[in-house]
Amino acid sequence: MAHALDQALRIGPYTYRIRSELPELAAPVASLYGAFPKADTNSYIDFDVSLSPVSGRPGGTPRAIFRFDHRDHFAPVERRHAFATLEWGMNWCVSVHCNEYLKLHAGVVATAHGAIVLPGVPGAGKSTLCALLGLNGWRVLSDEHALVTPGTLDVTPIYRPISLKNESITLIESLHSGATFGPRIVDTHKGTVSHLKADQHPDTFDPRPVTVRAIVFPHYRADAEQRLARRSKTSSFLTAAYHAFNYSLLGTGGFEAMQTLIDGVPCYDLQYHDPEWALRAFDYLARGEGGA
Repeated sequence: MAHALDQALRIGPYTYRIRSELPELAAPVASLYGAFPKADTNSYIDFDVSLSPVSGRPGGTPRAIFRFDHRDHFAPVERRHAFATLEWGMNWCVSVHCNEYLKLHAGVVATAHGAIVLPGVPGAGKSTLCALLGLNGWRVLSDEHALVTPGTLDVTPIYRPISLKNESITLIESLHSGATFGPRIVDTHKGTVSHLKADQHPDTFDPRPVTVRAIVFPHYRADAEQRLARRSKTSSFLTAAYHAFNYSLLGTGGFEAMQTLIDGVPCYDLQYHDPEWALRAFDYLARGEGGA
């Protein structure tokens, strides 16, 4: 079957080749990835990914399957979830490979003063913060992976569309009516999902590392007091290590890389529910007023 989609893209330090026979993927990929640097499909490819239709019982729900390097790694999904599955699969490629970095499950945003890393569990609000900041002049390096070069405070950009879920979609739409979203995909295992093209920064696709200036652990609490407070190094180390993809895999190197990161920058807890208040808190940190 001919591919409705076949292109290679430079995404941070890696090249993805994205292929699919599903015609419905062409429009969201063009909308959200149209400005990404292109690569030759015959060049070296780090991640060769595809979404293909799979046969099911007659009259059953149409399904598709994600493949990496032409191999099945997951069960088929409903075809209407294909774009969300492509995005999750692209994240998975980095999460289980690329161990030249210490990989934190974290958003990363930056100004000219440096980067702020936002580790967080699902639901903590890190992707929502990345979207808010990206639509207000900040550069978004990632909403999923902080790629830290061991022994340094450098984080490598790996920008992709920001995955928003449920109420976060409505919030960002209400604050930025002109924002560009991919398809709204309902009834996934994470609820309703949509992907946002949030960063129009001129350095969006600059692959050079950025120095981390702070680590912020976000906590969205609808009815709680809003605060930005310093956090202990010990607590920060343990939480960041727990949410790192490959801390244990790297062994002693992972411990040393995490120690360098945590010791080198101030760490904070951010509890928030008001987007404008959160933006002011990040502006405060960007100005370096939080201390070293």
